Amino acid sequence: MTAPESHPTRLERFTTDGGAEVAVLTFAHGPLNLFDQAMFDAVIADVAALTENPPRAVLLRAEGKVNSAGVDVHVFDGLDPEQGAELWRQLFAQICHPLEALPCPVIYAAHGLTLTAAFEISLACDIILAAPKAKFGLVETVVGLTPSMGGPQRLAERAGSGRARELVMTGDLYDAVTLHSWGVVNAVHDDVDAAARALATRLADGPTRAHDATKQIVAAWRSGGIAHADSVTPGVSGALFATDDLRGAVRSFLDVGPGKAVYSGK
Repeated sequence: MTAPESHPTRLERFTTDGGAEVAVLTFAHGPLNLFDQAMFDAVIADVAALTENPPRAVLLRAEGKVNSAGVDVHVFDGLDPEQGAELWRQLFAQICHPLEALPCPVIYAAHGLTLTAAFEISLACDIILAAPKAKFGLVETVVGLTPSMGGPQRLAERAGSGRARELVMTGDLYDAVTLHSWGVVNAVHDDVDAAARALATRLADGPTRAHDATKQIVAAWRSGGIAHADSVTPGVSGALFATDDLRGAVRSFLDVGPGKAVYSGK
């Protein structure tokens, strides 16, 4: 089923056999899934809905031949410097940063070409899975721009600064296997949609509060290094001892051994 042209995305939720809610955000904006203003507005609304009512895992995916052919260049036409800066402030504040702050695992599935905004959104997710035929690129140099939704810095975090500069400055396309070898893509699967749904289900059924704690600790490292992460870990981890999931899992481990605990996300 293809979303109507008037609504470029689809946000759906399903419940796993274990009772956990998973949200699936699908890009469905014509054959190219271009990020025009309607697409940006739709994604902003979907991310706001996820923030307001977080599930226990999120999957981002796309319909059609490509994940996205990038940004509709009309978005940039006629902007002055302050308007350009405000565009990026808005996209950080309403897409990238809220995605990273969701208190649950966020997975991106790339089945085909993934350019510019879509690639940068994937880099704001926790885990990126890709099909062997998927290709990625930050090709903003074709319009004299640099990627400005966090792509260079998040690439540098995953792959190193030299790789980030290469990918951005050349504007070349890179296949999934190459980016897996660089540490940008977490895994390559022939049926990436099925693999991503299975992983989202598995993580949603897990200890959601512990997954959120992991994200907070990694975020602390990203912003302030190991010393900062060390300083926040006791409080973040210590809070887990008040959760039903930790208490129940410890009891389950002691009573019947590892791997038998059932988690509620509380």
